[in-house]
Amino acid sequence: MATPDIQAPQIQTQTATARTVSVWRQMPWWLLAIIGFLVFMAYLIARTPEYGETFEFVLPGIRLTLFITLVAYGIALVLGLFAGLGRIANNLLIRNIATTYIEFIRGVPTLVLIFTTAFVIVPAASDALGFENASISMTWRAIAALSLIYGAFLAEIFRAGIESIAHGQMEAARSLGMTYRQAMTYIILPQAIRNISPALGNDFIAMLKDSSLVSVLAVREVTQRGRLYAGSTFRFRESYLVVTFLYLAMTIALSLLLRWYERRIGKDAR
Repeated sequence: MATPDIQAPQIQTQTATARTVSVWRQMPWWLLAIIGFLVFMAYLIARTPEYGETFEFVLPGIRLTLFITLVAYGIALVLGLFAGLGRIANNLLIRNIATTYIEFIRGVPTLVLIFTTAFVIVPAASDALGFENASISMTWRAIAALSLIYGAFLAEIFRAGIESIAHGQMEAARSLGMTYRQAMTYIILPQAIRNISPALGNDFIAMLKDSSLVSVLAVREVTQRGRLYAGSTFRFRESYLVVTFLYLAMTIALSLLLRWYERRIGKDAR
């Protein structure tokens, strides 16, 4: 007569408990906490007049914030690509010019660079090109500042991405009759950009947040509109909580999109 397996229910219970613990540990509690804050803020904006009025005043600044971020990031990508290529160039002069630009930008605080670009570099460049200094708005000065700053950081990302590709691929391309430019354009850069795309996405999110610094130039993006509303109504709590809500909503949405993209390219690479 076979004896019943007494330990089987205990094993099943332990397995179920282990699975429950694993699920709880893998739960993105940080995301739930942030979503809870966003939902709470959305409730206050919808049901509280003070928060609703603040939101209506600050909200138009999102358009300018996104415009500054997108244009500045596009320019920074071009600057970063050329500076990154310059960092690995065989030409001594080009390599030192690129290195000087990168190290200079990385060695000065961002806020100082914004002031220097807006009130020193842009006026000097406009005089040299024959433009009137007053005709250049603070929005475009802010874009120029963020482009120069992030161009240096993106240059190092591009350099690291290019150097991550095996040198043998360049040699193989050259042996097939390609020029250096053709090999870099069609063989090396497509692979490098794929490798560094998550880092490029992180820098885009960082620029979106750093665009708040251009409020010191009186550019009426989200932060500046929040400061103006707080200064005129003395509703500091409502103003800065709404500004926090808007930035957090944008950055969390972009972060989740970037995480999805990272998982997708990770699956494609397998």
